[in-house]
Parts: sequence; structure tokens; C-alpha cells
Amino acid sequence: MQYLLYGANGYTAQLIIKESLKQGLQPILAGRNSAKIEALGKEYELPYRIFDLDDPSNIEKQLQGINLCLNAAGPFSKTALPLAKACIATQTHYLDITGEVDVFEQVKALHSNAEKAGVMLMPGVGFDVIPSDCLANFLKEKMPDAQSLELAFTMVGGGISHGTASTMVSQLGERGLVRENGKLKKVGLAHKSKRINFGDFTRTMATIPWGDISTAYTSTQIPNIEVYTNMPKRVIQLMKFQGLFNPILRTGLVKKLGQKWVDKNLYGPNEQQNQKGKSYLYGKASNGSQSKSAILSCAEGYWLTALGSIHITKKVLQGDFKPGYQTPAMVYGWQLILELEGSEIKEITI
Repeated sequence: MQYLLYGANGYTAQLIIKESLKQGLQPILAGRNSAKIEALGKEYELPYRIFDLDDPSNIEKQLQGINLCLNAAGPFSKTALPLAKACIATQTHYLDITGEVDVFEQVKALHSNAEKAGVMLMPGVGFDVIPSDCLANFLKEKMPDAQSLELAFTMVGGGISHGTASTMVSQLGERGLVRENGKLKKVGLAHKSKRINFGDFTRTMATIPWGDISTAYTSTQIPNIEVYTNMPKRVIQLMKFQGLFNPILRTGLVKKLGQKWVDKNLYGPNEQQNQKGKSYLYGKASNGSQSKSAILSCAEGYWLTALGSIHITKKVLQGDFKPGYQTPAMVYGWQLILELEGSEIKEITI
């Protein structure tokens, strides 16, 4: 089975290529860097296409006859909409591995057009947001009248890739987000912090604008949502004052310097870190008087992204999809995460 993988030269994309071949898929490699894409095509003996996303008509031309496009090219704020719109025009299913709230909201706005075209738009088919979307829907099932949802995640082992760091640089100077009474609300980064028990260990966590501020609301309709990740106390204290420096952080010069450092210093976790690392997620749903909590453990984030994106790609290519904008758990249920090796979810009592 064949699909098009855009941004094929990135760190996570190369994990996806290897997992694709292992599972019998033959991706068409694509991207804008001609030298890197051509080299990958020769290395893996796979077909490839070289095109940028500046010309909508050319994107549509490149997608003609393609059943599915998996976008692994970040920052997705620049790549998702051009590809998603072209996918609707060519009746091509669109998947990506974003975790950016704005991207989820922008792609969600294309729902009606995608539904009419008979194609599925599903951004967030990696660590962002398969496990957290499944955990949110697990808790929603346990507490159908939930009015608030807390999600938190942390890693043991692993590291950060060039692409993830590049996305972080592009978002320098931006504020945090929460879902409050069904609406997106801008707040300060790390505006709330707390200690969270993951079972075998406890971590200091602070709020971040993670993708579930969009996706978990779409899939569960829980009106109040906050997402946390682990941060050292000193970092939390520093981030509370970030608003004073946001105008400087948003300047092109600062972002250019930040990207230069990323290009020079970051690539991603090695194979051993991928295989031995572990991700842990905590969730709590409340209705005002009662609450339900659960802990989910699963593969290291980048490795889970490779496993999850290919797992969903295969489902779609086999005809298992729902037209329009969707989140992973909306189509495949919260049990989807249990279909990925090494995942376990359990309800806990606090």
C-alpha cells in the first residue's frame, strides 16, 4: 500500500519510513529539499517527489492519484493548511503529526469541505495527540457529565528532535492557552503549577498550550481543559515573567538566532532512547462534586509517533475512516492506544 509522506527528511519522518517498510507500506517520499529527498529515495529505494508549498495548483498536481498524505513537515503552522486544502481538492486523506492548537483549529474549520469531498482530515496522529485524546475519552466514558479535565504528560528517557525544537522557536513570545467554558482563553505560560503523582514517581508540572486544548474539547465536549507537563521550579518561575520579554522573543532576530542554535545542536533521540524511553500521562475528569482519574503509560514520544501514524495510515488505506475533521479517539475509540505496543491505561483512586 502506498501513500505520500511529506517532510520525509525530518527526524520523525525517518522513523516513520522505517516503520512503514517494516509493516509493508511503500511511502512516496516528498519534501522541498531536493538533495535530501533524492538521497533518501535512493537509500530506501523508494519513489520521491520534490515540491514546496508555495503554489496551490502545483501541490494539487503532486497529490493527484494519491489516496493519503501524511505530513511530517513542521512547523505545521506553515505546512498544514496548504496541504490540507490541496488534499480536499484532490480527494486525498490528510494526516499529520502536529501538536499546535492553532493548526488543529484551522484544519477543523475545513470540516464541511472535507466531508463533502469524502476525505478525512486528522491532524495529530502521533504522540500529539493519540495517547492524550484516548485518555480524555476514557475519562469521559467514566464520567459522562464531566465539566473539567486535567491532562499531564512526562517522559522517562528520550530527548527532543530538531523539528520539535524548531516549532518551539517559531512559537517564542506566544502566550499559553486553556479551554474555559468552551472557549479558548489566552493565559500566561506556566500560569498554574502542581505536583502530580504518576504512580511510581511524582513530578512538578506546569500548564502549557498543548494540542488537547483543542482536540480533547472536540472529542469530549468537556468545557474546561488544562494540560500540564513537567518543568523545574526555576523554569516555572522564569516563565511567569515571560510576558515582560514577549515583544523581544517575537522578533525575527531572536527567532533566527534560536533556529541557528537548533540547527547546530539538535537532531533527536538515538535508537536506544526510542526503544527504552517511556511516556506517562495522567488525567482527571471532574463534574464539580466527584472526579475520575487514570494513568496511561506508552512508548517514548517519537517512537509512538512512528507507530501511531502508521497504524492510522493503514486503517485509512484499508477504508477505515470517517469523512471530515476528526481526532484519533473520535473515529477509533479510546481503545486505539491499546493497539499500540507497550501501552497500558488504568483508573486510579486519589
